[in-house]
Amino acid sequence: MSASGVPGGAPGILNEQAIEEKGEHARMSSFVGAMAIADLVKTTLGPKGMDKILQSMGRGEAVTVTNDGATILKSIYVDNPAAKVLVDISKVQDAEVGDGTTSVVVLAGELLRQAENLINMKIHPMTIIAGFREAAECGRNAIEARAMNNSSDSARFREDLMNVARTTLSSKFLTQDKEHFANLAVDAVMRLGDAPSLESIHILKKPGGDLTKSFLDEGFILDKKIGVGQPKRIEDAKILVANTPMDTDKIKIYGARVRVDSMAKVSDIEKAEKDKMKDKVDKIIAHGCNVFINRQLIYNYPEELFADAGIMAIEHADFDGIERLASVTGGEICSTFDHPEDVKLGSCKLIEEIMIGEEKLIHFSGVELGAACTVVLRGASLHLLDEAERSLHDALCVLQQTVKDRRVIHGGGCPEMVMSKAIDELAQRTPGKRAIAMEAFSKALRAIPTIICDNAGLDSADLVYQLRFCHAVPGSAMGIDVLEGKVGDMQDCGIFESFRVKEQVLLSATEAAEMILRVDDVINNSARVQTMGTGIHDSSTCLGL
Repeated sequence: MSASGVPGGAPGILNEQAIEEKGEHARMSSFVGAMAIADLVKTTLGPKGMDKILQSMGRGEAVTVTNDGATILKSIYVDNPAAKVLVDISKVQDAEVGDGTTSVVVLAGELLRQAENLINMKIHPMTIIAGFREAAECGRNAIEARAMNNSSDSARFREDLMNVARTTLSSKFLTQDKEHFANLAVDAVMRLGDAPSLESIHILKKPGGDLTKSFLDEGFILDKKIGVGQPKRIEDAKILVANTPMDTDKIKIYGARVRVDSMAKVSDIEKAEKDKMKDKVDKIIAHGCNVFINRQLIYNYPEELFADAGIMAIEHADFDGIERLASVTGGEICSTFDHPEDVKLGSCKLIEEIMIGEEKLIHFSGVELGAACTVVLRGASLHLLDEAERSLHDALCVLQQTVKDRRVIHGGGCPEMVMSKAIDELAQRTPGKRAIAMEAFSKALRAIPTIICDNAGLDSADLVYQLRFCHAVPGSAMGIDVLEGKVGDMQDCGIFESFRVKEQVLLSATEAAEMILRVDDVINNSARVQTMGTGIHDSSTCLGL
């Protein structure tokens, strides 16, 4: 009898309903989940990648058509803990550099596919991790040595930015009009100087026309109309941006009632409410503004008071729009108006109403933040515009990183082949089983150009081995020219990528693969059932240890 009272058994620490997978079973379960996620998105990789339709099962059943890896992965429900790790690195890649969200998941999946073979060869996970770490560092040094920095020549640097934008858009929905949108993206980012902030670039979607009718506009465009009786044009605007209720101040307590014994009392209550609102409007006017923009509704009476004072009042400005508007005009959002001296007003040279298609919008020109601009996207439908926005946002993020780091490298599978060759050479000089792990890392890198070829319907085996042959020559810039269906010189093709994005893909994928390789125990906790009133709530968690 053991100490726990179980004959011949070890003390039990888990609830009898908990499920535990140990050792090889836990590791293989993690590998299968991670590789399944990688296989889900790898068909979207490259210029000829396919799109996926995501249909929400919630209210409205919204439909999204996209090939953006982060959008796909954050829209699906994942139960496997290792798969969740890959979903998270895709989200981080999207937040950090904006592009490479599919590449990082596919590379991590290929690393785990190779690691599975090594595990089956009885090589210890820690040996594999050590080999992967050395290989990742070697690969990073190899592409860093090949990176180019033309920031000293403004014309050549702009051409680098154009090439990076074209390459990024080649795998996106906007590939047919990539020249037009590359120009838009580069012009927008170059306006912002050496420390670009994408908060200063507003993307406005307006259905109608076609994609080529999209344009870049200086200043800020707010998707609202000017109220009835308001001035339609104001020069040298002093803008008060607020978030305050401007409806009649009724009692807003659910179920509250006011009893009166005559209609005269009702009139008194209404007069008191109007007096209170007039007092609030007078306080706002005392700030010296000639434009009042409110995040909430403005009812008829205060709107009438503003019109009498010659103040343009804009109500119900959208949340993101008003935050950005306050930033670009140099103002601050305020909620109370008792101390005008503490409120910072925004300013711009001209506010006027403009027409885009059949809709009226408000245009702010000559704003405090002079670099601010708006990209107006036109297109046939909202689904199309949503995907165009995601594509353009990725291009803007990559350009932002390129302006900060200023280094670019060749694309089209060239950096993967450069890293693969350097790692193979290092493996030949490395004793022991770590060399096997390095060779596996090199093979996983070569899977990226292989998948790009497969997605384009090309002979991947032939093209990748042609690439290996070409990269036997030091300094080769050969890669996959998908449009021509052959191996081509990336310098001549103008296919470039941001060094920062490629570096982040390599490091993030390696760290994710290492984390999953370390798993040797998966515990599915038992459900906790609580009875509260008449409802039963059950919850479960899944841990990878």
